[in-house]
Amino acid sequence: MLANTSMTPPRRLGAVLVFGALTLGLLAGPLALTAHAEGNASTYVADATLAPNGILKVAETITFTGAVPATLSQKFETREDLIGDRQYVQTISDITATAKGASLNPATKVEKRYTTVTMQTNGANEIVVSYSVAGAVVNIENGTALRFRLLQGLSAQVAVFTATVQIPTQFSYIKCTAGAPNSTVPCTFAAAGQENAQIPTFRDGPRGEGEVVAIDIGFPPNAVPANQKVDYLWTVGRAFSAKPLPLALSLGLLVLGGLGLFFMHRRAGADASAGGEISRAGEFVATGPGQTEFRVVGDIRPGHVGTVADERVDPIDVTASLVDLAVRGHLLITELPRDSEFARTDWQLTRLDGGNDLRPFEKELLDGVAPAATSVKVSELSSRVHESIGAVQNQLYDEMVNNGWYERRPDAIRNRWTQLALGGLIIAVVLTGILAAFTTFGLVGLALIVLALGLVFVAQDMPSRTAKGAALLAGLGALRSDLLSHPTNQIPKGEELREISELLPYAIVLGGSERWLDAIVASDADELPDAEDLSWYHGPDNWHLRDLPDSLRNFTTTVSGSLFSR
Repeated sequence: MLANTSMTPPRRLGAVLVFGALTLGLLAGPLALTAHAEGNASTYVADATLAPNGILKVAETITFTGAVPATLSQKFETREDLIGDRQYVQTISDITATAKGASLNPATKVEKRYTTVTMQTNGANEIVVSYSVAGAVVNIENGTALRFRLLQGLSAQVAVFTATVQIPTQFSYIKCTAGAPNSTVPCTFAAAGQENAQIPTFRDGPRGEGEVVAIDIGFPPNAVPANQKVDYLWTVGRAFSAKPLPLALSLGLLVLGGLGLFFMHRRAGADASAGGEISRAGEFVATGPGQTEFRVVGDIRPGHVGTVADERVDPIDVTASLVDLAVRGHLLITELPRDSEFARTDWQLTRLDGGNDLRPFEKELLDGVAPAATSVKVSELSSRVHESIGAVQNQLYDEMVNNGWYERRPDAIRNRWTQLALGGLIIAVVLTGILAAFTTFGLVGLALIVLALGLVFVAQDMPSRTAKGAALLAGLGALRSDLLSHPTNQIPKGEELREISELLPYAIVLGGSERWLDAIVASDADELPDAEDLSWYHGPDNWHLRDLPDSLRNFTTTVSGSLFSR
């Protein structure tokens, strides 16, 4: 059985021959396709000449064996990325393409990173492409070097690549790499040429479509001048570089600018010296053993106090002025009963004839809130007093000057400096954008922005008090200390409601109102309702003095919101 199934020698020899023929066919097929398929070049010969000025002239001879592609293109990469947000830039110029001496009229497309040359082959099997390259000679550590891809971006495969480079002087080294655009694989052959005629010669292949052959020829110092062009890429890190020079300039600007802001405020925004003088707005005066009463000094009103203290007419200043007007008999504040347990509290403001001791801003406030012999609910204030509040603020600012506490209106001084600061901020932002876009000194612009913001901050404190105003400010500090620390049990018995009511508007502005309201609560010795015990604040029928702290707190919050809402 074994003998019948074995192969005779002639048959075995025939099988071996068939297998060998198939193997050779499989191996030879791709090679033949590479060399002769349509669109593939059999040879690519580059003849390059490097001029003494660093310009490289190249003539490429591309030969096709077999079918010739209708269109041929070559894409030159003209930018090479470097460390530090930089790029080498090469320029391809003087581009020509000929076949049998006739121009093929190549079309050139220049993009940010590439220059593409496209031509119609017109069926010619040998095409010569010529061009010049500027920027291919770069500086290296020990001289200069010619670095260029003699084969790159070709729309055809190349079976055999050959290149020679005529150089104007001796070289120090030669290198050649081939493959993908970033390949570091050496090409097949790189030699220096003859001893008496050093012409670097390079060979490689086959190379696929788009693959490269890059040459690198080094020269000693001063042999071939570099004509490299380096472009710096815009990045945030480079625009706002922290290198020594921009960093030093920025820090210097911040230090000098900060000192400038400090001395400017000291010169233009500091209060005049009061010479140790204190001008009191109110004080506690002894009336007997262990008894004191509060007295207003110099006809200074709560609205004056708040504006002198912080250079602004704040909502609390106007609200305290309303309470003061009520205490002095020009207004009656009546808390209305709630419609339900969860209803919002409201108050009735009734204009009274309290005499002619009104300051201009107080008359403006009363006329706006409750015209003569009328009543108005607090819930209706926001729709009718906006214009009056502006007039009240203007009157108060004018009185700051008329009373000699400021040389100029605080709001006018603050607005002028704020406008100047905002103008400086806009200029600083624009300048920062320009510096960041075109230089590495963006940090200098940021320093200017910081200084402009500092000026915006300082501008709010630029109004300066006169010596008289500074003396009053010192007196307000003393009054605040008294309101926060003076014993509340020293008010004469039976006079607590009247005496504490007089100081309450000042405590609302300067602080300490809670402890004085507690003193009013402590003075109530019975459990009977106190709806009308206070001459200036009336409550519902079941209202007690112990409800006053919450009632007055709600009143000041609600009125401040109503008067200054938009």
